[in-house]
Amino acid sequence: MSGSYELKLAKNGEYFFNLLAANGQNILKSEMYSSRSAAMNGIASVQKNCTEDGQYECKESGNGKAYFVLKAKNHQVIGQSQMYESESGCANGIESCKKNGGSETIKDLTGG
Repeated sequence: MSGSYELKLAKNGEYFFNLLAANGQNILKSEMYSSRSAAMNGIASVQKNCTEDGQYECKESGNGKAYFVLKAKNHQVIGQSQMYESESGCANGIESCKKNGGSETIKDLTGG
């Protein structure tokens, strides 16, 4: 079984999605989008860019934890990972994003 996407509606009316691993663990959370179609385009962008090493950037948060962002070809951030204790955890998260990001399974939880 591979990963999947969950399309959700935030309390402020904006849309976002999560990329989940097969075990249900959150790999990547998207930016906020003003419309459902824009969020769907974001999912398509993850599917397109997730296999390319150059689209990832490992960063360090203010509390010293590692995380990564996935960027589109235009350098816009598509999504951000959870926080990891180490750079090796961040690298493992990127590998999981590469493995699961191509999923075409999208669970629309927006009620729309």
